Amino acid sequence: MIESATGLILRTRPLTETSLIVHWLTPTFGRIATVAKGARRIKSPFLGKLDLVYEADFSFSRSRHSDLHNLREVVLREMHGAVRGDILKLSQAAYATALIEQATETETPMPAVFELLRGFLDCLCRQKPATQLLFAFELKLLRELGLNPDLQKTNLTAGAKQIGNALLKSSWPACLRLKLERAQTAELRQFLHGFLIFHLGRLPKGRATALAVEI
Repeated sequence: MIESATGLILRTRPLTETSLIVHWLTPTFGRIATVAKGARRIKSPFLGKLDLVYEADFSFSRSRHSDLHNLREVVLREMHGAVRGDILKLSQAAYATALIEQATETETPMPAVFELLRGFLDCLCRQKPATQLLFAFELKLLRELGLNPDLQKTNLTAGAKQIGNALLKSSWPACLRLKLERAQTAELRQFLHGFLIFHLGRLPKGRATALAVEI
């Protein structure tokens, strides 16, 4: 059975000398994994179409025996090229995709999480990387997972609580307009680090690098 979806690529890894495993986030199927046979060959129809945070329309044949489905066709929609021109933007994008992969179940529809990642990437492409953008992503993802922290009941200072609530509720451009003091940045960084580990068990690698922004 051939099915179609729109997806963002969370991760790719080699399967054989010529093939790739591609992990997608889709609004309709959630997280799914596909095998792109021959994708590493020079004349592959997949060449140049499969990389981190690429958005594409794709079709696949569902496997009856495993959770690895056969990728059939890919039509690129957005490459998020600006992310690759800045190492910090790339670090933030990679951390965001890894966090989603760790925090979500496979093959569970999650349109809100898909739109969250898409909005984050679009903002990241258009603006300078910022610490508060990643904090906003973490807070908004926690909300979609039903793990929204009640900041009023924490030991954060009043200013950090106010900033945290604003990041949670604001649009991406509005998040970037918020001004964080160094102390507030340090508070939110430490609080979210502990909160995410408490609920998820661990954090993906790369958070420290993704938050290495001059303020």
